[in-house]
Amino acid sequence: MVEEEALRQYIMHIHPLPDDALQALVTGWKPLTVKRKTMLTAAGEKERYLYFVLEGVQRAFYLTNDNREATIVFTYAPSFSGVADSFLTQTPSEYFMETLTASRFLRIPYEEVYQLMKTYPVIQEMILTLTSFIVKGLLFRQVELLCFTNEEKFRALLKRSPHILNLVPHKYLASYLGMDATNFSKLMGSIKI
Repeated sequence: MVEEEALRQYIMHIHPLPDDALQALVTGWKPLTVKRKTMLTAAGEKERYLYFVLEGVQRAFYLTNDNREATIVFTYAPSFSGVADSFLTQTPSEYFMETLTASRFLRIPYEEVYQLMKTYPVIQEMILTLTSFIVKGLLFRQVELLCFTNEEKFRALLKRSPHILNLVPHKYLASYLGMDATNFSKLMGSIKI
């Protein structure tokens, strides 16, 4: 299966696993296809699944008391998706996870991941490696949001994910960068891409 092979390669890129552990991990995933604007996880719910994105674009966002959205992260193929902190701690999510486009995934429930980590310590090591990369990325995002000018944030996004301008509505990109849509539009017009 092509999807299983994509997952296998992605896992081996993150943290190589012995054949038996890799096979055990890969076999637990089930396909899921959803339409655009499908809510995968709502605030207040526990994240029950770890997703592997095969197609489509998703975003996690926070909703304020006055209904303003703050986009936290985008996911797209090939990558893992879901509300990571809720998944790992099995506590209610503070965030929403939705599809921005029709999306195809492989997904595995938390209970299976937990059992696999108990059975294969090397899978637990892989999850730790993955979590470490997530934390590293989040810390750098904090630096960007707190220290970079709007132009520097925009250029950093283009350097990291240049294709995202064509995948994601600009209002969500502006939210992700911590700026209003007007400033984002001005940057789009003034910076050579």
